[in-house]
Amino acid sequence: MAIIRDIFKRNKDSKEATMPSKSAKDVPEGLMTKCPTCKEITLTKDLEKNKKVCPKCDHHFKMTAYERINSLLDADSFESMDDHLKSENPLGFPGYTEKVEADSEKTGLNEAVLTGSGKLQGQDIVLAVMDSHFRMGSMGSVVGEKITRAIEVATDRKLPFLIFTASGGARMQEGVLSLMQMAKTSVALKRHSNEGLLFVSVLTHPTTGGVSASFASVGDINIAEPKALIGFAGRRVIEQTVREKLPEDFQTAEFLLAHGQLDAVVHRESMQQTLATIVRLHTKGAVTNG
Repeated sequence: MAIIRDIFKRNKDSKEATMPSKSAKDVPEGLMTKCPTCKEITLTKDLEKNKKVCPKCDHHFKMTAYERINSLLDADSFESMDDHLKSENPLGFPGYTEKVEADSEKTGLNEAVLTGSGKLQGQDIVLAVMDSHFRMGSMGSVVGEKITRAIEVATDRKLPFLIFTASGGARMQEGVLSLMQMAKTSVALKRHSNEGLLFVSVLTHPTTGGVSASFASVGDINIAEPKALIGFAGRRVIEQTVREKLPEDFQTAEFLLAHGQLDAVVHRESMQQTLATIVRLHTKGAVTNG
């Protein structure tokens, strides 16, 4: 009995030792950020200055659409498009409208993609940036429509089109209407390509499902951020189907690069310069610096 009492006493003491102190409770929420990979704790403002890349292990945190644009485009050059488009609930899916409205309020976006035009080191481009903070970046009717309209603007203006993908795939609450966006966006990209214009796809973590199976993978140049998860079906589904154990790095950007499915894996610190160079090399009459 004494031994049992000692065990309970040790457990109780250990629980009490883990209780946060008053000073810990006084720390403002969001002041510090813990890296999910190396567990390093960094001041959030320092992490943001470092483009949300862990200074210790180079883990690339997810970025919002606005953070991505601010890190990429020339200052004050971005002009958004189609901000008036908002999702409805075509299938009457319970709670869907409320969830979309909550995400809109949380992110400041009208949908899971932000589209517009801007300058990349002085060069005019049209771009779309998906945001996984909004319904996990899932692709519904409005996401597909906004991307398609942006591609059409790029085609009309004879400009390069860039997209940053981050998505869990097609949005199940919109059923087949979401799947139709795969074809619609791909047709718009084909018309853009027929004009001899550049399309660069940047796949970020995660890019999966119908997005990875459509516009995300058909760029003239496909690049990705380090360690980004990229794939169609999930690992467990594939393993159960093929009845084989998959490699540990399966569906990572590095795995896809090694197997010829990507052109490059680019660190976020080098992303702006890399994309600017690509646009400059592949665009007739592009602006040159220096």
